[in-house]
Amino acid sequence: MAKDIKRLGKETLIYGTSTVLARLLNFCLVPFYTYYLQPAQYGAIATVFAAIALLSVVFLFGLDQSYLRFASEAENKHKVFRQCFYGVLANALVLGGLLYIFAPEVSLWWGLGENFGLFQLAAAILFLDVLNMIAFTKLRLERRAWYFAGVRAFSIVINVALNVFFLAVLHRGPNSILWANIGASLASLIVLTPVWWGELKGHKPFAFDWTLQKEMWSFAWPFVPAGVASLLVSVIDKPILVHLVGTEQVGIYQANFKIGVFMMLLVSMFDQAWRPFFLAHAKDNDAKDTFAKVLSFFFALGSWFLLGISFLMPDLIQSNLFGNFHLIGPDYWGGLSIIPLIVTGYFFYGLYINFMVGPVITKKTRVLMWITLLGAAASITTNLTLVPHIGILGAGWAVAVSYAVMAAALFTFTQKVYPIPYEYKKLAVMLLVCLATVGIARYFNGAVWAKITLLTLYPGWMYLFLRRTLPQTD
Repeated sequence: MAKDIKRLGKETLIYGTSTVLARLLNFCLVPFYTYYLQPAQYGAIATVFAAIALLSVVFLFGLDQSYLRFASEAENKHKVFRQCFYGVLANALVLGGLLYIFAPEVSLWWGLGENFGLFQLAAAILFLDVLNMIAFTKLRLERRAWYFAGVRAFSIVINVALNVFFLAVLHRGPNSILWANIGASLASLIVLTPVWWGELKGHKPFAFDWTLQKEMWSFAWPFVPAGVASLLVSVIDKPILVHLVGTEQVGIYQANFKIGVFMMLLVSMFDQAWRPFFLAHAKDNDAKDTFAKVLSFFFALGSWFLLGISFLMPDLIQSNLFGNFHLIGPDYWGGLSIIPLIVTGYFFYGLYINFMVGPVITKKTRVLMWITLLGAAASITTNLTLVPHIGILGAGWAVAVSYAVMAAALFTFTQKVYPIPYEYKKLAVMLLVCLATVGIARYFNGAVWAKITLLTLYPGWMYLFLRRTLPQTD
């Protein structure tokens, strides 16, 4: 068992590293975009990618999960792959064709007017990405983590290089961002050729086993509403903002929203390690006490990250440390005020990940779809209520509120089905210390020296309250 857990940890590190690399390289494009695109252009691109994220769930239709489920138990895994691949291919051809034909109508409905060419390019991205996804899923099933991470890294590098080439060298404008994604997705599909073509060659094309297809689609379809619900929380703000304040404000919002990637990296890395950890220790006698301590440590570290990014990033963005170059172009500084709200939202998402122990261990994961729908409803309601009055700041509040609602709902459910004795007093004290730190910083009018001093002292304060919770070692 120890050997299996060690291998799981190694694979988690590999997958996690590829995820971190992806997010960091994509973040590197943000300052680049803010210097080569006007806010309205960047806003239009951000809105299209929000649509791509939602539509990808429908294009894939949960067949990646279906493949994992059926191939893991099937004697003829090759047949399952072919059925899944052809199912996704047929679905993507139909939906991609419809999106291409009705792109003008979709563009109007999405709030982008006559920019329907963006959605026609989006159809190509979606088609290529879902085919890649099936090949990636096969690599995951076969536990070929290095191949998986290598192809992802290669695709990201190609995407960044094409973005720079199209925008900085050829000056082709915002459409070239989508062309860069098409090129990267195509490059990925080519590199993955040994994975998918090795399964297809020598067999009759589109030779469907209709009985197996029916079983796979029946298993897959529940993942569609669950996936859409999950994504709505993070992307629904873009089309709402387009309709309420226009694409220029969406561009400003998106550029500053991306600063939250640093907090999201912490949450993502924790998520990669947390799920296998709590599953491995679920049967320990002191499992619940351990899980309670994990939340305390996450709260301490996460709140430090939250304060650090909120305190320092706006000053760093506007500083002259890099000469005439800024992390975000001056045209986008009007959205700096949303950064603390976005980071706070991701902090609440980290709490949500902590509380996921309940439904996973009790195998009552269906509740997660309803909780994400609740989060989406909170996001839509907050956006519609606040954005007309305070602009993109209202969208920032919507992010914080939606993730807070999800965390609270999941906490309530977890305590009902799998009660954990969280260290409430220590959590309350840490919350007070965090709020006091914010108050002191505001008292000094946000002076940089005061914020750096407070952040330097913060771990020491947390240690004083957590030292008695440190795990005992033999």
